[in-house]
This record gives sequence, structure tokens and C-alpha cells, in this order.
Amino acid sequence: MATFIRNFRTCYYNTRHFGLTGSHRQYLCSSKQRHSVCENLRSNSIRNLCTPQTKTVKESAVRRLHHISSVEDRLCNSRKFSLWNKCFLNQGKRALSVQRQCLRAYSSQENPGDSEDGGDNPSWQGSQSQYLPTPLTVPDYFPRVPVLAVNRNPVFPKFSKMLEIKDPELMELLRRKVRLNQPYAGVFLKKSDSNEADCVTSLDDIYKIGTFVQIAELQDMKTKVRLIVNCHRRIKITEVLPEDAEPFPTVKTVQEKNDSKRKMKRRKNGKNNNENEEEKTEITEAEEKPIEPLNTPTPPPMGEKIDESVVKPVSSNKILMVETENVKDQSYEYSDQMKATTAAVVETIRDIISLNPIYRENLAYMIQHNRFNDNPVYISDLGAQLTAAESSDLQSVLEELDVSERLHMVLTLLKKEFERNKLQKKIGEEVEEKVRKQHRDFILREQLKLIKKELGMEKDDKDAIEEKFRARLEGLEVPDPIMEVINEELTKLSILDNHSSEFSVTRNYLDWLTVLPWGKFTEENLELTKAKEILEEDHYGMKDVKDRIMEFIAVSQLKGSTQGKILCFQGPPGVGKTSIAKSIARALGREYYRFSVGGMYDVSEIKGHRRTYVGAMPGKMIQCLKKTKSMNPLVLIDEVDKIGSNRLHGDPAAALLELLDPEQNANFLDHFLDVPIDVSKVLFISTANDIGTIPDPLLDRMEVIEVSGYIADEKFQIAQRYLVPQAETNSGIKKEQVNIYDDALKTLIHSYCRESGVRNLQKHIEKIYRKCALSIAKKEMEKVEVSDNTLKKFIGLPIFQTDRMYDVTPPGVVTGLAWTGYGGTTLYLECVKLPPVKDQEKGGAPTLSVTGNMAKVMEESSKIGYTYSKTLLNEIDPDNEFFQTSSIHLHSPEGATPKDGPSAGIAITTALMSLAMNRPCRQEVAMTGEITLTGKVLAIGGLKEKLLAAKRAGMKCVLIPEENRSKFEDLDEAVKSDLEVHFVKHYKEVFDIVFPKEEAQS
Repeated sequence: MATFIRNFRTCYYNTRHFGLTGSHRQYLCSSKQRHSVCENLRSNSIRNLCTPQTKTVKESAVRRLHHISSVEDRLCNSRKFSLWNKCFLNQGKRALSVQRQCLRAYSSQENPGDSEDGGDNPSWQGSQSQYLPTPLTVPDYFPRVPVLAVNRNPVFPKFSKMLEIKDPELMELLRRKVRLNQPYAGVFLKKSDSNEADCVTSLDDIYKIGTFVQIAELQDMKTKVRLIVNCHRRIKITEVLPEDAEPFPTVKTVQEKNDSKRKMKRRKNGKNNNENEEEKTEITEAEEKPIEPLNTPTPPPMGEKIDESVVKPVSSNKILMVETENVKDQSYEYSDQMKATTAAVVETIRDIISLNPIYRENLAYMIQHNRFNDNPVYISDLGAQLTAAESSDLQSVLEELDVSERLHMVLTLLKKEFERNKLQKKIGEEVEEKVRKQHRDFILREQLKLIKKELGMEKDDKDAIEEKFRARLEGLEVPDPIMEVINEELTKLSILDNHSSEFSVTRNYLDWLTVLPWGKFTEENLELTKAKEILEEDHYGMKDVKDRIMEFIAVSQLKGSTQGKILCFQGPPGVGKTSIAKSIARALGREYYRFSVGGMYDVSEIKGHRRTYVGAMPGKMIQCLKKTKSMNPLVLIDEVDKIGSNRLHGDPAAALLELLDPEQNANFLDHFLDVPIDVSKVLFISTANDIGTIPDPLLDRMEVIEVSGYIADEKFQIAQRYLVPQAETNSGIKKEQVNIYDDALKTLIHSYCRESGVRNLQKHIEKIYRKCALSIAKKEMEKVEVSDNTLKKFIGLPIFQTDRMYDVTPPGVVTGLAWTGYGGTTLYLECVKLPPVKDQEKGGAPTLSVTGNMAKVMEESSKIGYTYSKTLLNEIDPDNEFFQTSSIHLHSPEGATPKDGPSAGIAITTALMSLAMNRPCRQEVAMTGEITLTGKVLAIGGLKEKLLAAKRAGMKCVLIPEENRSKFEDLDEAVKSDLEVHFVKHYKEVFDIVFPKEEAQS
């Protein structure tokens, strides 16, 4: 026993020598010194403890070591360890604690890899979770706390809450606070719920009243820290601590010179005292003075000097340290009204718990150490903690100091929560009932399916699919090559897994192959009389189109079979190209299908996708056959002149060549089906406004039928027969309620709707009927009369006043005729003589300037007319030197409208001749025709539209090329009437008509 005490004392003093100084009792040692201590301990103390004489003492010491719980959580690592003064309750405990720390140092020396970081960091940092010893008492006043900002829900006193901190500096601060046994902080609510930051830098971001909390548990997860905090009381921020203030007390490093001074002092004062008295004195000092933690880097080996400037307390500008004061509730009297309010709050809490079991768990967690009592303060905080109200409302409860008012506020929030939970429960029950029913139906269906399969009443999915496909083919004349493909695909389908992607592709392919109407044709109507009636019933005019359809029916009737054709209806918008196609299908008894290729740029739209692609499908032609369920429908390809082109996706116009070629479409190949399809019996009709944009190979495969615009009389008939009755039906007006006079329709056509088509006319008539419907609905009038005088009331002022720009044309002005995709129009040409310039006075050549948005072809026509005018003027009047001495400016009004084409040649020549001779041409004369350098007049296009434009402008005489005589003879009498038409071959004939000799002689 004496040996054990002697060796233990030696170990104890060695330990004191290595760092236990003054009141701090802070032990520091280098690796070499630690090794020396451990060797001394191992060779002396441990060996002596194992002797039989000290066996009883050793067991007693070990038992006492296990019972000292205050040392369990102290820090120890390979380079430094500290012994805290509060563990040294007496000299015996101190000895045992020192011995136990030495044993720990020895264990870390023998097993340096036990800690997670290799033994260089404190043991508490290596563990994922750190459970803190809860102090027996929480200080009533702890003013300086760090700010922990939370979102959405504040924390209330007497409850617990879990927080997660991810800010590294705040995590380090909390760790240090825990190590200092000062696990206190202030939790404050952020004003903005969208602020997710752990730290706040200004008091403007948080509410000033919060909760003082104690960290009950800290779980260190390296990247974040999870805290379990116990909330104690309300606190209020009074001020923000300055940035240079230490966030918590720290200890400066003990210098070597202080150690030496302390040793000398101890030697002087302790000469007459024994070692036991010295120990007692030091222990007493340790118990009286609070110990401060170590806040230094890893110390250097003993004997080296440590620079104090390197060792500084950790502080961050991001962490907000505040000075707080306790907030106490106002004094209150537990009156009957407060008792009733408290009882109402408790009853509401019970109702909420009965509706939502989740609150039962939350309630049990929040009051785990508190008895559910009738304290109104606790009840109000409990109710607020249970609700999911807005953060501002909860903060108002936290800040309210009047307990009675706080109870009322909480009761209001709880009632809202109760109603929300009732609604939530109702919705949940409805959803649960629906899901339960669906699940029950699914189980019953699956059981029924299995029962039917066992009884042979239902076959496998693959067998059912095969039977469905084969049932489709019954009664169809499927070609043999296609039938072979179908059988191969059905065999392939039978061996594939139902859930494989190949199974879906194959089933989709078979679905399209079997849905087509193989060998199925609709019976055609080959009666000419009936077809004629249907065509006349739906459309007025359009003689060329109707005659071509009657020819098609006659040929089919005589031949006994029909053959597909490709027709192209070309004309301005609104003349009925699309609608006549539908009437033709009704007259022939064929199915009708329309698709537009305007703006189409992908070949796959015509010929389909490869079926290996995701979402692949056949082209428009195969979709047409599926929808019409016939192999001889009428297919309208609309806007064929506006088809797009893209090098990346191919040329759709080229893809139409195979479809519209009578020699190829008997074996049309779609990319998706990859089998030949016979579409030779299909009647294709395409529409276009301008055939000039259609590629020549595609245009060569179509029979073009021109659908010209309507004259005024035709528009009047169309309005009376079709547009007015249709507008009456669409507006819900009876015939006797609205009366549109004939003069009103004629004025509408002449002053508002001069275009070639009737679409704009239809819009104006519908507008009139809508206005009438409004007047009738308001009961302003029972019958509406629309006359020429009241037309402005319904559709506003006239758009067109007159087509004549000049009532009397001066010299140099001529009226030409032009044709556009929207119909014909008059084209005025003006030319004037420019004043002479210095260059011309010195012998410079005269020039011709051209303006009016004329394109290249029209500019060339002006140059040709200028050259021929010089020749003709020199021939008829050699003395006239106008073109040799004068520069001329030629202009076409309405410069915003692009103009092009050669048909204005004779008009330009006439304007130049009129200016050169200073003679106006004949009034009310319009002309059109291309001129050559020798004066020949060539043919033009759009004859009907140009004649109609001349009639609208009030022209009495029209000059057209001789080559257009045959087309003129084919026109209706309504177009040719009231016009003096002259056919000319050479410009001299034009000159004689527009500059008559009688006028020249006069």
C-alpha cells in the first residue's frame, strides 16, 4: 500500500510539472513528455497496482473511477488534455482523476487510431452525436447570447424544438459554447419566411422578442449540427454587442516564464510545508476559481516560448451577439372568465387531437417532462405551438404579455386550425374511399380474369390481340404480299414479352396494317343530272370547274370504271376553291378528306416516319385511308403553292411527286408501313393562289383549272342565294325580322367589297346581321330595314370611293390594267419632263428615271417603251427633238404596292408619247399588253380580272392583245358587256386609237 501511494504521488507530481499551474489547473504536454509520463505510470503505478498486496486497493480505485461521472465528458487527445477544477472535490478524488487521465493518455498512446481523426482532434469531434449533461439549474439571468434565427414558427417557453445549423462559423461557436458548459442561446423569428440563412447580420431581419433556450443535445454531423433545445423564457433584445467583443470568455496561453515564476514562489512559500499541504492549497484554489477553457492552437513542446499575438479568440462578423433582458408576463387574476377561456382552449386542443393523430405525438413530445395542468400561461403557449398559423400571428402570441389577451388570440388560432383539420379529414376520407373502391375493383377484376381464364371463357392477351387483328381483315381483299407481312408480324408478336418495347412497336404496326380498307371502295354517283343539281345547289358560277367534273363523270360512266385524277384549282382567295371540292365529293358520292400543306417542311408528314422512332406514325395519305375507310376518297391538298422546303427534313414538294403521279401512285410506299399501297383510284384536288411558286415537275402532274374572281352581278347573286340565308341562320334571326334591300347589297359590293372573292362580303353581311340581332335583343325595334342610306350605320363609311384617279387625264398620264392574286386593278402611269440641268446644256445625254416600286421586269418594259417611243416619234414627227433634249421621270402611284410584269408595256409607251407630243390620250381608255422593241403587242394573263377592273373604274374602251381574242370569246357576256374592246397586234394600232387623227387635226 505504501508503494502504491508513493508511486501514485510521483505520477501526480509529474503531471503537475507538465502543466498544472495556478488556479487554471491546465495540463499541457508534448508528445515526448506525455510518453515519459505514460512510461512512468506503466512501469511504476500499473505494475504496483497488479501486486497481490494492492489488489484490494486497485479494485477500490477502479470502482471509484467508474463512479466519478463528472469526468466522463472531459476532453483528452494525443497532444493536450485538461483537468477541470469542478471534478476535484477532494484530495482523494483528485488523485483518482489524475490517475484516470494518465490511464487515458496511456491508452491513446497505445491506440492512436481509436479516434476518428487519428487522435489529433478532441474525442467529441470524432463522434457523430454528443449528449450534453444537463445542468441542474438554468441561470435566471444570462444576458449575452448568440442569435439563432428560425423560419415560420417561433419557439415557446417550456417546450422543446429541434434546430439544424449549417453555417460553419455558427456551428463552431455552438460547439465551443457546449464545451464551456454554457449551452445557451436566443432563438428569434425571422421577419421574412423566404430568408433561409442560418445567420442574420441585422436586427431588422428578426423580431426583437424571442426565447431563451438551453441546448439539451448536440449531434455533430460534420456538415451540419442538429440541436435539441429546451425553451425556458421570453427575452427581448436590448442592444447588439460590438463586433470586437468576445463571444464568450477565453483563456490565454500560459507562458513559460509564468510557470517558472510560479515555481519559485511555491518553493519560497512551501519550504516549511509538506507536500500534502501544498496539494490541499492548490485544490482549494481550484475549487474557488472557475476554470476557463483552452482557446489556443496546439502548444509547442515544453521549453519553447509561445507568442501571445498568435492566440486570439474566435469571432465572426456573421454571428450576431446580442444583449438581452427577460420579458415577464403581466400580473393577472385567475378569474372565472380566464378559467372559461382556458377550458375552451383545452377543449379545442382535444378536438384537434381527436381529428388528427399527428398532434397527439407532437403533444406528447412537447409535454414530455411537464404535467398537463390548468396554468393559463402554459396552456396558451401549448396551443400556439400546436397550430400551423402564419408566422406573424404566432409571433404576436409570443410578444403578447397580457395572459388573458394571449389566451383569446390562441383560441382564435386553434379554432381556425380545428376547421382546417375538419376539412382535411373530410378530403382525406373522400380520397381514401375512392382509392379503396378502385383497389377493390382492381382486385375483383383480376380475380374475374383468372376465373374466366381457368374456365376457358377468356383467352390470353396475345391471343385476344391476334383475334382482334384477324377479325378486322375478314371481308377485305388484302393483297398476298401484305398478308404475308401481317402473318409474320403476328407470329413475331406471339413470342414477344408483353412489357417489352418491341411488343408495343409491333402491335402498333399491326394496328395500322389491319385498319386500312384493303379493296374497299365507295359506290360512286355517275348520274350527270343529279351531280349537276348538287354542284349548282352549293355554288354559283365556276363554270369551268363544274364542266370538268361533269366530263369526269361522263368518262367514268362510258368506261365503266373510274380512274384517279389530279386537278389544281387556281384563283384568288375567297372564290370558293376549297368549298367546291367538298361539293364535288358530295356530287360524286365519295368520302372527303382535306389536309393543308401550307408551310409544311417535313417529308415525314407526307410519307410517314420510320416505325423504329419513338412516336412514329404514318403520313397523311395513310391517315386519310384510315379515316375515310375507303380506297377511293376525294383528297383535297390545300395551299399547294405555299408548301415549304427544308434541306434538313427533305422537300415535301418532291414527296408529292410520287403521290400525285398516276404512273407511280399505284404502288405508293409509306415509310411507316413499308408496303406498297394502291392510291390510283383517289381523286386528288389541289388549290393554289399563284401557280408560279409551284415547282415545275409537280405542276406538270396536275391539270390546272383557273377559278377567276366574281364580277359584281355574280357577287350579288351569291349574296342573295347563299350568304344572306347563312347569316340569318348563324345569327338566329328570322327572315321577316331583317330585310336587306338590293340597292344596299349592290352598294356593299361596290363600295366595301371590291376584291375578287366573296369572303370579305360574307364578313360584312354577318356584321350587319349581328348589329340587327343586338337591336332586336334590346327590343329597340321589331324589324330592321337595311337600305343604301342606312348601310353606314351598320358597317361604317365606304372604303372605296372610285377607281379613277383622274376624271380627265392630262398629257403624260395613261390608265393601265394589272392583275394580282387578289383580282384585277387599274394601274395609272405618270411621266413628266424634268427641267434642264447644266450637264444637259453642255451636251449631256437625257435620262429616264423610274419610281413606284417597280420590279426588274417592269423596269425593262419601261426601257423598251422608252426606246420604241424615240423610234416612233422620229418616224411620225422628225422635227420633234423632245427625247434628245429632255430627261423624263416615270412613276406608278401607290408606291407601297410592289409591281412587276411585262403587261404594262403599251401603257408606258403611250404615256411617253403623250408627254412628247404634249397631247392627252383618249379619255376613259384602259390598255394592257406587252411591247417589243419593234412595236409588237404580246399576250397577257388575267384577262377577266383586268376587264372587271376596267368596268369598276368606269372605262368605256379597253385595248388588249390580239392573241387574247380566244380567251375573250370564252368569257361570260356579263363580263364583256358595256365595253368597247379593241384587239391589237402592233403598237401603231394602239397609237391610232388613243390619238385619233381628227383630234390631231383640230
